[in-house]
Amino acid sequence: MLLFACVIGSGVMAERLSGGNDGIALLGNTLATAAMLFVLVSIFAPLSGAHFNPAVTLVASLRRDLSVSEGLTYVVAQLIGGLAGVVLAHAMFELPLWELGVKVRTGPGQWLSEGVATFALVIAILGAVRHRPAWVPAIVASVITAGYWFTASTSFANPAITLARALTDTFSGIRPVDAPAFIAAQFAGACLAALCAQVLFPARSEDTN
Repeated sequence: MLLFACVIGSGVMAERLSGGNDGIALLGNTLATAAMLFVLVSIFAPLSGAHFNPAVTLVASLRRDLSVSEGLTYVVAQLIGGLAGVVLAHAMFELPLWELGVKVRTGPGQWLSEGVATFALVIAILGAVRHRPAWVPAIVASVITAGYWFTASTSFANPAITLARALTDTFSGIRPVDAPAFIAAQFAGACLAALCAQVLFPARSEDTN
């Protein structure tokens, strides 16, 4: 809920304070999101693995780090938290609690961007867990920060947040009709990252004992 409220709320604040400069607005949105991610991953990783993203949860289930039932439970929690985050952000800025997004985000470049952004996020997480576990919060925040700026889609990289952003007519929004293609690209990028991780970060003997 806090992550989703931060993404949407910081977008609203950034747009209001940027004087119509979309670059400044995106920078404000980026910095707030990265800061919140660092904090939330730091405090919730020991509790739940900091599962805020269905694409990451899917990969964890495919790698048998989570059972199917655990994975599904996490996804339900992610979706509920996302919807609550939308309502919270809108309430703080005195906007209608529910409103459909109208910002057009579609086309091959956008879809490729979402696949790339999610691939980068998942491969970064898997590599960090293997080689730099203490750095996971910083690495997750850093890859999302980079993704905001090097991808055409501004790196949603999260199916749950894509659905949430379809319910906001603000700086961070997306048309509901554009969301399914984003989500498909995100899951494709996550699965490709899982396959690459099998080669780049093969299971050690102690991991399989």
